[in-house]
Amino acid sequence: MTTLTNATLVLPDEVIRGHIVMEDGRIAAIGEGHARGEDCEGDVIVPGLIELHTDHLETHIAPRPKVRWNMTAAIQAHDAQIAASGITTVLDALRVGLDADANITSQDSREFADAIVAAEEEGRLRAEHHFHLRCEVSDEMAVDGFELFDDVAKVRLISLMDHTPGQRQFRSLEAYKVYFQGKSGMNDAEFEVFQAERRARAAIWSDRNRRALADRAKSRGVIIASHDDATLAHVEEAIRDGVTLAEFPTTVEAAAASREADMQILMGGPNMVRGGSHSGNVSAGELADMGMLDILSSDYVPFSMLQAVFVLSDREGWTLPAAMATVTANPALALEMADRGRLREGLRADMVRVRRRAPGEVPVVRGVWREGRRVV
Repeated sequence: MTTLTNATLVLPDEVIRGHIVMEDGRIAAIGEGHARGEDCEGDVIVPGLIELHTDHLETHIAPRPKVRWNMTAAIQAHDAQIAASGITTVLDALRVGLDADANITSQDSREFADAIVAAEEEGRLRAEHHFHLRCEVSDEMAVDGFELFDDVAKVRLISLMDHTPGQRQFRSLEAYKVYFQGKSGMNDAEFEVFQAERRARAAIWSDRNRRALADRAKSRGVIIASHDDATLAHVEEAIRDGVTLAEFPTTVEAAAASREADMQILMGGPNMVRGGSHSGNVSAGELADMGMLDILSSDYVPFSMLQAVFVLSDREGWTLPAAMATVTANPALALEMADRGRLREGLRADMVRVRRRAPGEVPVVRGVWREGRRVV
């Protein structure tokens, strides 16, 4: 049994000063006032964070072009950073059906998944890992890539992505040109051929693959997310496909239509921390002001989830319980994981000790417990 006392506890609807008891991997008791145990010196105790979309794994496995790091070592490094960011449940984003510039294959993604499962079984990992398949529907091999994961039970979520230039994230062809040429080094003539080929390929494959992947996900009971929706037509397509989670809508129009369709709305933590989208799309803060933000994801910076919660509270005026729900209770609801995401007696003892002494200060993670076991 472990007791944390003299703590500021962020409960689902209020913040209290008191103590919390962990026993047999569960929260055994919560109370106001002092108790015998580890003195938290007033630090904030919050539920373990639940992350639905991190692209962070690939940066460890392929840290440089043509460089592949030892996979187990890369996974442990990724996991350590995830856990030290307060994340106790993570969906690692794995790409299937790939962008033309990708330097990995769907088979690589399957190998990453197998290595994560093996590392978890060997007790190497601190967080609990599941998978989010990022399905690029414009690629003719998207369905074949998805089927590589038919026997992987840890697939909890897929997102239906289409990064064809001229729409969604890249509505501005000029912005796409600047982004892609900077990344690839193509000259103008090479870029024109490339973008024309991508658009032609999408015209053949995007819609048929979107429908086929949605059908396969529904038959497996896997949750479906849209990605970068920008228009009412995109949202209508998502409704048709059984989408319940709108991931990174790029306009207020798409977010409002998603809300009208009872979808949860997910935005990036980096967007909230930076105060805007790096692609020039709608900001997470703007959607928060309009009551259209349910979930924050780390996207490409794991620590941004926790930092974004305090930005949401400091800058946008959300209560700490409401802001914290965007990285705990709400993603748990999206994944139908009723055993976690809140500080409540009987739920999993996944929790994070955070020190932050003043508004605007970057928080410090001082301890992380998963199912009552200290992992950081």
